[in-house]
Amino acid sequence: MVHSNNIGIMKVAMIGLGRMGANMAERLVRGGHTVIGYDPNENARKSAEQTGVSSFPSLQSLASALPSPKIFWIMVPSGKPVDDTIAALTPLMSKGDIIIDGGNSFYKDTIRRADAMKKNGIAYVDSGTSGGIWGLAEGYSMMIGGDETVVESLRPIFETLAPAKDKGWGRVGPCGAGHFVKMVHNGIEYGLMQAYAEGFSIIKHKKDFDLDTHQVAEIWRYGSVVRSWLLDLAADALEKNPNLDGIAPIVADTGEGRWTVFEAIDNDVPAPVITLSLMERIRSREVESFGDKLLSAMRNEFGGHAITKE
Repeated sequence: MVHSNNIGIMKVAMIGLGRMGANMAERLVRGGHTVIGYDPNENARKSAEQTGVSSFPSLQSLASALPSPKIFWIMVPSGKPVDDTIAALTPLMSKGDIIIDGGNSFYKDTIRRADAMKKNGIAYVDSGTSGGIWGLAEGYSMMIGGDETVVESLRPIFETLAPAKDKGWGRVGPCGAGHFVKMVHNGIEYGLMQAYAEGFSIIKHKKDFDLDTHQVAEIWRYGSVVRSWLLDLAADALEKNPNLDGIAPIVADTGEGRWTVFEAIDNDVPAPVITLSLMERIRSREVESFGDKLLSAMRNEFGGHAITKE
């Protein structure tokens, strides 16, 4: 359900019309807001236009189409793309304008950017955003950092994007706090996913019982203490492809899990589950494991244990 707010209709520019950005723009349009957008990819701009977003071929033309105070929501990859976007926007902005970074930026970068923008009188808001490709229909969970007055002024936007006006979003603290909370959120996600993966792997390897992993997942989805949206997605994946044929056992990480582990170390907080889940993702990408070869060689050296040849 998308929430319309006729009293607080706003005009916002969405920069980055990939899967997340385009879906968020569409949800805002469905909620009655006016959304204009920019993406360097022409096909992305054309696709967004089919959902009611007015696209522009440049940031200059995008900015000129916004009333003051201008609101720019950035949905681009973390790191240099965010800095490059801000650098290009800054000359086009005036005092009182607002930048919302809805991507997975590192919170310390967010604090740095907010401080730099503040010198120009530009407000900076960080929105840690969760919901993935399901956010268009289900709504987005948003962990928001920034000046309380500025965040409140953006309430109609957040209420429309959220699962409900009063659920799934909130200001958690000053600039940087939103991305910090989202970082930890993703670290927890790593641990939860790893636990499900290991559990179902144990079930799959218990040949005596000929267990149906999809059936087990469906049973657990209702009434069980381990039920969750991640389990729902696992059940869906196991129904479509019970043996996960054609899927390589390689798991990427986009940075947030690493940042969470680093932060745990910096604050002397033990986080073994999140840390080990990150290590497992890294291990999954090691096609040629020198370490495992050395382990086998050492077992042969001290105990004469057989070595499996390639």
